[in-house]
Amino acid sequence: MVGCPPARYLVFFQYFGTKYSGVMETSNDQSLIGVQNYLEKAVQNLKPVAPVKFHISSRTDTGVHALCNSAHLDIQRAPGKPAFEEKQLVRGLNHYLKPEPICILNAHRVPSTFHARFSALSRTYVYRLLMGCSHHSEIPVFERDLCWAPGGGYLNVPAMQEAAQFLVGTHDFSTFRSLSSDTPFRSPIRTVFQVDIQPSSGFLSHHYEHRGLEFWELKFRSRSFLYRQIWTLQRPPENSSSVRYRKDC
Repeated sequence: MVGCPPARYLVFFQYFGTKYSGVMETSNDQSLIGVQNYLEKAVQNLKPVAPVKFHISSRTDTGVHALCNSAHLDIQRAPGKPAFEEKQLVRGLNHYLKPEPICILNAHRVPSTFHARFSALSRTYVYRLLMGCSHHSEIPVFERDLCWAPGGGYLNVPAMQEAAQFLVGTHDFSTFRSLSSDTPFRSPIRTVFQVDIQPSSGFLSHHYEHRGLEFWELKFRSRSFLYRQIWTLQRPPENSSSVRYRKDC
């Protein structure tokens, strides 16, 4: 009996990135490996006919979390077995991802022409700053690895908000990117849709209001970014990402 053709799915997933080298696949002999390694190990337990590759939409670096990253994958099942239902795929992957801090949020069956990276309309990075700590040891336990506490007093937020608007629009961001092997081949022109600097609440922060801590959120949204473009704009390593698509994808 001839098996069914591969079914393509778009999956949205989140992870707590502290223990990973980033989202992208790495060799398994490294001290820290990528989130993709765990995703692909989990899907193999669903007994596909051929090895499954996750095509990740948006990169994140070592220690960076994702509120909602995404990827597409093709799964071909054995002859006589129908394609996975979306909820069935979510439950199966989450079962085999335990106990890793990685969670599949949902899955959608998509056409074979869909690509998680190239079909994305925008990507959003969020950085959380904590002001009021003179030393990193003063960061509340429940906020460690979830924010960056720069020294040097409080932020001049109005000045930051004014300066941020110069980044919105289409610009040559050559001076804001790090070098990589493909830097000479990639255009430095990017369009930034949104830069917001807003106060943010901390987890259980109402229980330590007496400490005078302030949380701030810096949000950057664009269709795509250059290598470490936002890292260079705003240095803190603790951030999160999300990706947006058309509703009919």
